[in-house]
Amino acid sequence: MKFKFRNVLAYFVAQFFILIGLVNRAKKKALKGDFILSIYFHNPSKKEFEFIIKWFNRNGFKFIGVDDLKKIINGSMSFPKGAVLLTADDGWASNYENVAEVAINNKIPITIFIPTEAIETGNYWFSYAKKAKKLGLGYLSSKMLKNVPNAERMAVITEIKKQIKMPREAMTVSQIQSIAASPWINIGGHSHTHPILPKCSDEELELEISINRRNIFTWINYQIDTFAYPNGDYGVREINALEKENFEIGFSNKPEYLSAQSLNSKFELPRIGILEGASKAENICRMVGVWHKNTLKVF
Repeated sequence: MKFKFRNVLAYFVAQFFILIGLVNRAKKKALKGDFILSIYFHNPSKKEFEFIIKWFNRNGFKFIGVDDLKKIINGSMSFPKGAVLLTADDGWASNYENVAEVAINNKIPITIFIPTEAIETGNYWFSYAKKAKKLGLGYLSSKMLKNVPNAERMAVITEIKKQIKMPREAMTVSQIQSIAASPWINIGGHSHTHPILPKCSDEELELEISINRRNIFTWINYQIDTFAYPNGDYGVREINALEKENFEIGFSNKPEYLSAQSLNSKFELPRIGILEGASKAENICRMVGVWHKNTLKVF
């Protein structure tokens, strides 16, 4: 755990939640089948990812994949008890060893949502923005760029790229092809350039989704039907765009349980985020859903 005041304070809060029984009660409800624990990652260490898998196994949970989830939605599979669904966003380079290989070795299904431009070029636009901010080049921060029209964001990043060289951060096409060959790894869409989709024009939105889907098909030779909204931002227009492209389900970043009722909105499926660098106690609280319910406005 990184020694940061925020993490230290969060550790003691998490230990308090465990001590008063919040975690145990949430765990019992999940094991009875009241809801599915829908968990997502970005760039966890191997140690963090392995700990989470072991914790769920040790506590009697079972892992399901997105294909199982689609069966539950269409009624061909009953709502499970003690189920956990794992996903990961962005396709970071370390995901190859820390997530994909661990999942394959442990026979754990996971869906990895990838933005195709980053896989092709090696980098994410927000990393360029953060680097430019750190170097004091005078450009808008990545946070501010998320709030401007997409064309403006792209123009800024184009200028930054002329001044900064970045080491590869994302998996390669060959690595995506390698892990996609495993029955335990599902590849999902995450747009082409990882924009804030509501900031895109109608034409940009259509291209972001269609290019993403087409490029992934070219690489792995099967049509993806699962999507996660970049940054968790979407609206009715974005849902309609996914339906138009024949996607079956879409994931948000709403930190809620995946209940039977939430499955009725299959393009707004919730997920609970794991925080890399946080304590084991905090991430246990996150996994079972008590963290966001009790600390969202504080942390």
